[in-house]
Amino acid sequence: MNVLIVFAHPSEESLNAAIKDAAVESLIERGASVKVSDLYRMNFNPVAQLSDVVVPTDTNLINEDLFIEREKVRWADYIIFQFPIWWTSTPAIVKGWFDRVFAAGFAYGPGIYNHGNLKGKKAMLSITIGGKDLGSYGPKGLKGEMNERLFSIQHEILYFAGMEVIEPFIVASGASYEARLDFINQMKSRMNSIENLPIIQFLPLEAYENGQLKEGVEEIV
Repeated sequence: MNVLIVFAHPSEESLNAAIKDAAVESLIERGASVKVSDLYRMNFNPVAQLSDVVVPTDTNLINEDLFIEREKVRWADYIIFQFPIWWTSTPAIVKGWFDRVFAAGFAYGPGIYNHGNLKGKKAMLSITIGGKDLGSYGPKGLKGEMNERLFSIQHEILYFAGMEVIEPFIVASGASYEARLDFINQMKSRMNSIENLPIIQFLPLEAYENGQLKEGVEEIV
């Protein structure tokens, strides 16, 4: 089993870093091969140029950092994204990683969604949010439904590229010390059974026509 962890947090003392380290430890203990793309430590350039967003015909023209990251993606059976939610979405460095690494001709194109180029791989978001708990989220929550917030990443990036998407691991960074230790142990348990974790059941591309559900197709809630 090959696992790539894309990690983004500027502090090695953060809860994100502790959860990432727990994942690496647990995976290695069970015999998995693990690579970590620590975007801040790598000083990864998140600013996409025109030459980045489409894979050139002449592969000699691909920037070295993108070649390295794409080779990691090719190698991986699972990709775990570990980052905090900032201003309702990913840190800019993570969005830039997607913009540059998941280029047309690599992650997708001509196939998309269940026909995307990364079909056969699985991805999982492991994220932290601000506050002491998840109480502000939900159908009546001040911050709305978490699934709606993550749709643009889970459906429109990961699934768009053909990956199966594992249910996300979401914890509150402002929780008590004891709760934070429990989060770390939960992540270890998840990694011990990653192949059995539930998958989000997105509908296939064939269920839609002109961008709308076909008549008679039931939407998965």
